[in-house]
Amino acid sequence: MRTRYIFVTGGVVSGLGKGVVAASIGKILQMRGLRVDMIKADPYLNVDPGTLNPVEHGEVFVCEEVWEFEPAPGYRFRIAEIDQDFGTYERFLDVNMHPSNNITSGQVYLSVILRERVGGYLGRTIQVIPHVTDEIKRRIRAVAERSRPDVLIVEIGGTVGDIEAMPFLEAVRQFRLEEPPGHTLLVHVTLVPYLPRVGQLKTKPTQHSVKELQSMGLQPDVIIGRASEPLPRDVREKISLYCSVPLEAVFSDPDLETVYQLPLVLEEQGLGEYIVRRLGLQAPLDRARLEEWRGVVDSFLNAGEEVVIAMPGKYTMIQDSYISINEALSHAGASLGARVRRVFIEAEDLERDSSRVRDLLESADGILLTPGFGSRGVEGMIEAARFAIETGKPFLGICFGAQLLFVAFMRYVAGLREAHTTEVDPDTPHPVVDLLPEQKQVVEKGGTMRLGAHPVRVRPGTRLYEAYRSELIYERFRHRYHINPEYVPLAESKGLVVSSTDPSGRIVNSIELRGPAWIVGVQFHPEYKSRPGRPSPIYREFVRQALLSRRQRG
Repeated sequence: MRTRYIFVTGGVVSGLGKGVVAASIGKILQMRGLRVDMIKADPYLNVDPGTLNPVEHGEVFVCEEVWEFEPAPGYRFRIAEIDQDFGTYERFLDVNMHPSNNITSGQVYLSVILRERVGGYLGRTIQVIPHVTDEIKRRIRAVAERSRPDVLIVEIGGTVGDIEAMPFLEAVRQFRLEEPPGHTLLVHVTLVPYLPRVGQLKTKPTQHSVKELQSMGLQPDVIIGRASEPLPRDVREKISLYCSVPLEAVFSDPDLETVYQLPLVLEEQGLGEYIVRRLGLQAPLDRARLEEWRGVVDSFLNAGEEVVIAMPGKYTMIQDSYISINEALSHAGASLGARVRRVFIEAEDLERDSSRVRDLLESADGILLTPGFGSRGVEGMIEAARFAIETGKPFLGICFGAQLLFVAFMRYVAGLREAHTTEVDPDTPHPVVDLLPEQKQVVEKGGTMRLGAHPVRVRPGTRLYEAYRSELIYERFRHRYHINPEYVPLAESKGLVVSSTDPSGRIVNSIELRGPAWIVGVQFHPEYKSRPGRPSPIYREFVRQALLSRRQRG
């Protein structure tokens, strides 16, 4: 069957949850037995988001595999770091996304410019139309050729009207003309704000957004209105009338208790039937798959007992910096019948030794020390690890958080008070965390870390083994520094356990403390592989230990 294409655009403002809508459409189609793949087109000029500040861009998601991106002969780049929306796609669809599915303006322009430099366009003047738009279309079709989906969903990043997004929207216009009639669908997600003073939902922003889209030669086939409450019929009728879409093609995306409800909400409104009819697909709803997803959703809605997790970090001012961690905690909690309440603590506040912040650590049921880069707030994060070591509070350190757990242990248990990571203090007399050997000669920053999934050899009898019940696991990595193995013998003599390594035994992949306290640090990022209904084993065990701690404290 020839692949059908669904393009998803957004209007009015960013942050509407367009990625969740796109993933929900994918889930609805999966419920009909269709093979689905997804693309995210990001208009920024970075080749990938790997060097972007999480406060500016949100989380960087890491794929299972690393893609060797070759924009022109003689040029090659490693890509495994992609947009955070791919985490949403993986969690909804339970598939591993390929790095080439993230198309950025940086990749597109790099391909065109480098191709020109090696003589790929001899005699031609290189322009946005057709050369840039042709490259965008080529990349979309290359994904369809590689994965052969029944339906390929393409989310266009940003909002309609953004200057950076215009080549992508023009490429969509051309693409729709080139495909057979009825083989493409354009879904537009837009804000329908509620004005409390007048007590009304307002459609004018949606009208203007659609007119902006129409000015680029694109008419939406479906409009999904994002609002604080379900759209009443009169509002949907107004959107239908002024935006030239049938009433049955206007759908409501209201605030929900969990994002995983959205496929059910949209399916109940008839979105699935409308899409397959418009795309000419014979794909009836599989009730068993629908009920299976409903069971997953119910596990979140019915979770009763609350567990509080303190999360000291460097990027707490924007929670999208930790979206995969947040979701992994929720998955773990739901599987245990509990709701996880996260308390974000700015690491710099811990450096000020605020009694209020320490009270938050004390009152929490567990501490999750978050990933990060750079020196800001590091001493505060080390203090959080020290607090867990001294009090026995259940603790999970992720990547940078595991490294700083090791620094805290070497300082306050092993007695090396000047121990540090060379990322922060290159001249430390005790470089207990240092660059990986293969990283010491690397100058470029983008795509040069230890990336993607790697085998992890787990030591039996450890807390990590208790969580995974396997001596060999595969987890995803994103790091340049690691626990220095030269200091491991001293650490082990003081009560630290190396619970996993790489198969060679050269790289320390996780550590934990011997004794009754559940204190674990992992160099990998298990949150990237957590799924609703199938949580990450180490996150589930951490949340279970936090629940036990809460019950013991009464």
